[in-house]
Amino acid sequence: MSIIDQKRLPPEVFKLDEERMRRGWYSDHYFNNMTSILSALAAEGYRFAGQCPELTAQGVEVANLDVGNLEVDMQYFTRRAPFSIVTGVDHALAIFKRCTGYVNDRGEFVNTYDRLEIDAVHDGDKVVPWEPVLRVRGRYRDFAVLETPTLGALARRTRIATNVYQTLQAANGKPILFFPARFDIHEAQPGDGYAYRLAVEVWNREQHDNLGLFISTEAQGDWWGEKGGGTVAHAYLLCFLRDTAEAMLQFARVIPADVNRVALVDVNNDCVGDSVKTAIAMFQRYRELMDAGRPDEAARYVLFGVRPDTSGNMIDQSVVPLGDPKLDCGVNPRLVYNIRQALDNLADRLDLPPHWLDRARQYCRQIQIVATGGFNPQRIAQFEAMGVPVNIYGVGSYLFEGENNDFTSDVVRVKIEGQWYDMAKVGRQARHNPNMQRVVY
Repeated sequence: MSIIDQKRLPPEVFKLDEERMRRGWYSDHYFNNMTSILSALAAEGYRFAGQCPELTAQGVEVANLDVGNLEVDMQYFTRRAPFSIVTGVDHALAIFKRCTGYVNDRGEFVNTYDRLEIDAVHDGDKVVPWEPVLRVRGRYRDFAVLETPTLGALARRTRIATNVYQTLQAANGKPILFFPARFDIHEAQPGDGYAYRLAVEVWNREQHDNLGLFISTEAQGDWWGEKGGGTVAHAYLLCFLRDTAEAMLQFARVIPADVNRVALVDVNNDCVGDSVKTAIAMFQRYRELMDAGRPDEAARYVLFGVRPDTSGNMIDQSVVPLGDPKLDCGVNPRLVYNIRQALDNLADRLDLPPHWLDRARQYCRQIQIVATGGFNPQRIAQFEAMGVPVNIYGVGSYLFEGENNDFTSDVVRVKIEGQWYDMAKVGRQARHNPNMQRVVY
């Protein structure tokens, strides 16, 4: 499904722990306390015994207000500037649909979702600070315990989607590999991958672009039916005693041809040398198979890219030290330029028949550089401003960091004798978002 067709993910996608969520297992405990109190007050027929000068001044009779069964209007918003790519709405809606209600005297859960009135934006919508993304109207004690998990679903996913989008901006629309799986607990991967997907789709929609999606685990694609992708890790190269070229030849021989061949080239701290050796080995096998009239098999040996992943405390052999770790260490602009120059000039160093020279040049010059290792929007923007010839960036832990996307939910109105009245904490008020739509499953 695409954000463009405005379809919502069905509740079963999220595999909710419904029984425990309904009873407040995932909720800050004061919500459980509030629900218990309001339920007890409703059972004993309590009527409001306090004062509300604001409503009394409007001629509203509050003395007989049935507090235990009070209906409220609650809105959700975030403050992140200058905008947020909202994600997690469908997850929050699934929680409401499956877990709104109460436990009756027999200990049975009674679902009252059909008594709610919900308006919401769609996952992938862009909002500005304070702009509501979700509005829920209904009896408060039926959904009070759902505040914590719904806020959490929105906060995490929106933060990741917004971080991905801002990274795409910094990269001038170059592809971003989604590499944060190892930096958090595995149960979060399906929603995190979905947030990445939405950010890329928003970018493509707004920029009229066609960027692909690059996730690294099967779980990251669970909610939208995509498979994880990738090539090799350092441990694989060590199984081949750090012979990167031989390791990639075996990868190419065994793995289906539709998987991009990307060589990890820093295991010997010689990115240029291993890029060249691997390119030569792959090209020679490619050429042999093409000359033998076996183009389908030759396609297995097309080297899509090389990936320098040099540690931030290492200086690659090709980099002349300047004495500044920021300029010398890790995957830096000079290292990328060295790799690009070596690959672009490689064909002219090979002893080739004349009819193969142009084909060899094309083979080597189309090898892309995939830069990974500590990248964030600021660092990517520096590379882009300098024109560093990176084709694809891999980004990991930053996508879980960045500016907070904390969400807040506020009661902004209450219903008294069929009429809605403003009732929010001082400093807050009901706000309007024309992009919210009535939710109908």
